[in-house]
Amino acid sequence: MPHRLYFGEDDLLLCRFAVSPLWETQEAVRTLKMRRRHGYHLPWLRAARVAAAGLDLRPLWLLMPGHGHSPDWLGPPPIGPSATFDEEIARVRATDPDTARAGIAHSLADTPGAADTPHGRAMLADPAGAVQQLTELLQAAWQLLVEPHWPRLRTLLEADVHHRSRRLADAGLGALLSELDPRLTWAAGQLTVSWHGEHARRLDGRGLVLLPSVFSWPDVVSGFDPPWQPTVAYPARGIGALWTAPADHTPEALVRVLGRGRAQVLTVLDEPATTTALAHRLSLAPSSVSAHLSALRAAGLLSTQRHGHQVRYERTALGDALLAGGI
Repeated sequence: MPHRLYFGEDDLLLCRFAVSPLWETQEAVRTLKMRRRHGYHLPWLRAARVAAAGLDLRPLWLLMPGHGHSPDWLGPPPIGPSATFDEEIARVRATDPDTARAGIAHSLADTPGAADTPHGRAMLADPAGAVQQLTELLQAAWQLLVEPHWPRLRTLLEADVHHRSRRLADAGLGALLSELDPRLTWAAGQLTVSWHGEHARRLDGRGLVLLPSVFSWPDVVSGFDPPWQPTVAYPARGIGALWTAPADHTPEALVRVLGRGRAQVLTVLDEPATTTALAHRLSLAPSSVSAHLSALRAAGLLSTQRHGHQVRYERTALGDALLAGGI
């Protein structure tokens, strides 16, 4: 059964990308529960099971039915293109108890008997307490399951946004939307998401948030109800190599010209990345990576892009040519 999102003229001008650490945290918790997702994240899963051994995630899992509604307030659309986890969790913590109870009741109704479990009854009886309990669980899940891997995850998500933005410039919004996933189709001002349940919404000048996700792979998620901003979370590109340690394919000829550190940095920059992400990937000190990046940029091999407080580096045409010549 499809989800249908109807665009007005203004909505076409108000589509944006975002990256959400809160969304990834919620989906990481869901992935621990959903066996069909495990094959995509086995290295992470082994570490996560140990990290989460003392964490009782049952209250969160109770609100994550396999085919049904999860409370929108628990994983709301991101407030900006690069919001921090602390900024996002503050919104969850401030949820009105009446809003929380309505979302909890809706979600529990999608799992037979869930409202009669001890956790279900407790959340319905004390929605304000449930907000605080669930917020604390998400905070702990972030710290244990996601934050240690966030530089790697954020790099992949931002690389997806960078790629999609180029496709938007090349092909236009209609073509881009259809390319995000085979279950998305665009025709005559309507985006159809082939997913569970029937849902229809007119965007009415609110635009659409496009949210690449690692842990929701391979699912496409939509269906946020008012007052939440319409959002589509789709599988990010590059998931296959996410948990694989990078092989050292640095050309030796390039090492002899640039030195090993600078050659490694130039080689791994297939997608734009920050100093922190590169240091994490290469297991080098951020100060060393920063020095290599400065030297490569001064030589015209790299350029920079600023996104808020972040600076990302990417190879220039000269850098690509030098790397191609060294392989």
